[in-house]
Amino acid sequence: MNAREREQYLREYSVLKGQGKPFLYSVAKDSVMACITLAVIILMAILFGAELGEKADPTTTTYTPRPEWYFFFLFELLRVVKPPELVFMATMGIPTICLVLLLLLPFFDRSPVRNPLRRPIAVTAGLATIAAMAYLTILGALAGSPTEIELEVPPNQQRGAEVMASSGCLACHKVGDNGGTLGPDLTTIGDTLGKDAIARTLVNPTSPMPSFRNFQQEKPREFDELVNFVASLRSQD
Repeated sequence: MNAREREQYLREYSVLKGQGKPFLYSVAKDSVMACITLAVIILMAILFGAELGEKADPTTTTYTPRPEWYFFFLFELLRVVKPPELVFMATMGIPTICLVLLLLLPFFDRSPVRNPLRRPIAVTAGLATIAAMAYLTILGALAGSPTEIELEVPPNQQRGAEVMASSGCLACHKVGDNGGTLGPDLTTIGDTLGKDAIARTLVNPTSPMPSFRNFQQEKPREFDELVNFVASLRSQD
């Protein structure tokens, strides 16, 4: 910006500033509108109530936890970053760095021009942020259950994998990249234990693991499919 353009900009800014409203006037107007909006929400809650859904069941193993839609991009980012040591970077580091860069953007691009074609830095940063968040949001919305087993499973073991995923095993045990860390990693458990040992462990487990004795009695076929699948989890040679 040369001296002539700067002088013209300051002149226009001074004229527009003189035509504006006092700051306290704007604050008062926004406060009144906020109070009206809050009063309408409270009135609707009193008259129509709020749908909270069914009472939460803390013992269920079939519930699939998912965030609200506006957090899908963070949810997908956490799914992409698999190593546990990088989880903090995915949840706190990357979003914070992006936010700081956006906050610093006015200091990088100080041009008073409003034409988007003449503000490449601001336009590129804004579009890149929107595109990245939209892409991750779509992937997060379409993502499968976090309790799914993402290993490549042979067709004859597919049913056993489904039984394991639906039984809540991944809440404590890790299989491949999915699962918890409270219990032992089962990704290669077949190298250590055979079918009989796995069946005995399921029926008579060590606390806090629940027993599968009732499951074995009520659904013996699915129990055998589960045992066969767990025994098939071996290291790839």
